[in-house]
Amino acid sequence: MENRKNYLEKETDVVVAGAGHAGCEAALACARLGLRTVIFTVSVESIALMPCNPNIGGSSKGHLVREVDALGGEMGKNIDKTFIQSKMLNVSKGPAVHSLRAQADKAAYSRSMRMTLENTPNLQICQSEITQIITEDGRLTGVRTESGAIWHCKACILCTGTYLNARCIYGEVSTPTGPNGLRAATYLTQSLIEHGVKMYRFKTGTPARMDGRSLDYDRMEVQRGDERVIPFSFETDPESVQIEQALCYLTYTNEKTHEIIRANLDRSPLFSGMIEGTGPRYCPSIEDKVVRFADRERHQVFIEPEGLSTNEMYVGGMSSSLPEDVQEAMYHTVPGLENAKIVRNAYAIEYDCIDATQLRSTLEFRNIPGLFSAGQFNGSSGYEEAAAQGLVAGINAAMKILGRKMLVLDRSQAYIGVLIDDLVTRKNKEPYRMMTSRAEYRLLLRQDNADMRLTQIGYEIGLISEERYRSFTEKREQIEAEIDRLEKTMIGSGAAVQEFLKEKGSVPLKTAVSLAELIRRPELDYGLVAPIDLQRVPLPEAVCEQVNISIKYDGYIKRQLSQVEQFKKMEARHIPEDMDYDAVPSLRTESRQHLKEVMPSSIGQASRVPGVSPADISVLLVWLDNRRGARKDEGEENA
Repeated sequence: MENRKNYLEKETDVVVAGAGHAGCEAALACARLGLRTVIFTVSVESIALMPCNPNIGGSSKGHLVREVDALGGEMGKNIDKTFIQSKMLNVSKGPAVHSLRAQADKAAYSRSMRMTLENTPNLQICQSEITQIITEDGRLTGVRTESGAIWHCKACILCTGTYLNARCIYGEVSTPTGPNGLRAATYLTQSLIEHGVKMYRFKTGTPARMDGRSLDYDRMEVQRGDERVIPFSFETDPESVQIEQALCYLTYTNEKTHEIIRANLDRSPLFSGMIEGTGPRYCPSIEDKVVRFADRERHQVFIEPEGLSTNEMYVGGMSSSLPEDVQEAMYHTVPGLENAKIVRNAYAIEYDCIDATQLRSTLEFRNIPGLFSAGQFNGSSGYEEAAAQGLVAGINAAMKILGRKMLVLDRSQAYIGVLIDDLVTRKNKEPYRMMTSRAEYRLLLRQDNADMRLTQIGYEIGLISEERYRSFTEKREQIEAEIDRLEKTMIGSGAAVQEFLKEKGSVPLKTAVSLAELIRRPELDYGLVAPIDLQRVPLPEAVCEQVNISIKYDGYIKRQLSQVEQFKKMEARHIPEDMDYDAVPSLRTESRQHLKEVMPSSIGQASRVPGVSPADISVLLVWLDNRRGARKDEGEENA
């Protein structure tokens, strides 16, 4: 390898290592922005692979997919083309937590995304493993592959997912492979460590897959999709997704299941110490659930199809690393699975990932300019979290090369902003999962208004077409005009109106009020007041939804906007990149250590670093003000 003349050398703008959900979004963003992009994968069969549950979206994750789409990403479009069942979750609650979830045809999803990559100009797919990053003077200049080939590049995005030094484990079986038996990536970790990158060892898992012909569906509860399907992508024609949907099923574990698990805990790698990595708290294995929730008599088990061209069924809620014989015994105690035939055993997977506090909010390594990182390699979990990071990393790699301003979404703009801020600010000791409770301003960050929040940004970046942008601006104008009309249209207390209100169980009017005021009543909404709104003209469903939410939750929205103003003030107080925290007197030692690790870019981010107290922030603010004043005086003297 030392004699470089014997090896292939090529040049490109961007190298993307890994073709999972993060890698696909990163590569597409760079290529669509005009940069020569090469995406490397250990196997082209793993492009956009869904090694765990083949679904996209879910609580809070649906928000991320909508945001990715609003910025010009691909995941929403791809699931709209390949879903087999779709459901809006949390519809009994407020719009802030409504989340779309779609079951995918696993093979079709991967095939469709691969076709998108293959037909994107400027984008090349290469089946090979990246084994080394190459730097000069601390700056990334290229990568080396397993064959020894060198690709000189201006930026590299690491999206290795769960493949890096991966091993799959169940019982005493430990195989050095990536998910689904695909080969692991075994060399890159050492190169990163040599470049000073701090690594973690994380773990996740997946349940067994069953032969659907061996299941008794009569013993389970049928789970149907929504009667009217709502697409993920704002560009998808709603009529195109009204398809005949596949069925999913719900069943439960029982005490007999739990007895088998408890009796075999000593054979579980999770409890024997064979598994070293830290697993996700919010997606535990079935043995974890039985131990941690010992008072629970049963746990939900979701039986979901892997696709339309296979009989394989996914057993959601029962991931495990127990031995093969124990798996068969415990699954057979579940109603409907008594005679189940296992196609693929459940397993846990361990892999290398990074401490994401080494990254800037742009997802670029602070100490290795030109090197970016995204997805599960950053210590997160989930396809949606990966895609969101991949898109941002791809955009920022492109912006850096093009000499343009990089994209940083803050916590008041997007769930993507919350996700990335949490990853780069807090030391995550376990795989990070997005949840609506993590977002302080979730009434503003609804999935239904992701386009209103982010499409302008996507257009300015260059990932939103002129046609889509015109459609977006037309929608925005329709919403604003309709809200204005409703605020100004007065309704009197005539007999017809009073009769209408009586029918709806609403208090009669004593004086004229605006239509908007009526819509704000709990028992009424935009759709219900249509009979007394004589000036109304038909509007698209998405416009009507935005109008209704904006008017109905107006008071709460204004309150959150006021909170955002205060938040923005803290975010605007920038901290110098070369900040020397050791020079700040009265700063606690613990706080100083945490701040030096994260190197926050603003007072707002500093306030979110674990271990940093409000008193520390006050000390920091005073010191920065004094420093700014001293520099100003020095400048005046020099003048």
